[in-house]
Amino acid sequence: MLITRRGAIGAASIACGAVLSGCAGFPMSAGADTIDVSAALGATSGTLRFGALECPCAVGRSGILDRKREGDGGTPAGQFALREVRYRPDVFASPPKTGLPEFPAKPTDGWCDDPEDPAYNKIVRLPYQTDAETMWRDDHAYDLLAVIGYNDAPPIPGLGSAIFLHVARPDGDSGAFLPTAGCVAVKIENLLAVLARCTPATMIRIRTV
Repeated sequence: MLITRRGAIGAASIACGAVLSGCAGFPMSAGADTIDVSAALGATSGTLRFGALECPCAVGRSGILDRKREGDGGTPAGQFALREVRYRPDVFASPPKTGLPEFPAKPTDGWCDDPEDPAYNKIVRLPYQTDAETMWRDDHAYDLLAVIGYNDAPPIPGLGSAIFLHVARPDGDSGAFLPTAGCVAVKIENLLAVLARCTPATMIRIRTV
């Protein structure tokens, strides 16, 4: 049985093929319309750059990984499209400014992270028949997010799911961020600034330095 996003670390190795758009084996470049995310190998924090904006960001608890697996806590390395923006209508009186497609979140939104389910790495309605992450969260991490187009064209079982650019969670009063489960996270004000500049052509590049 393949491990889910919230399960124990150590899923069986699956080769990363050309069918996975944005895999680390693909060429990556940072153009004017590319969000650049970089972190040291194994680090859980790094830097996001987009145009004139440069800000700290959080990445997965296992750092940035070339070979992402479901449940390993790593943020996938590669270059990916941004699919859409999802926001909490009870938090934002009007949709945040962006050139990406936008959708208001619902309390019943979930994201399937069961590699054996046909809806793997897709949004689903809760309660769901198998393992799915709750998108309407109390910690505000998903108040606003952009869906990163990782392992979704089509999803390959076990290569990872629910990879977002979302709101960072503070680590106490230290000013640092808590690691993510595999996403990229920044402060809400920086996320708003990034999304305001995004277009359907915007890419996100994730790399180690």
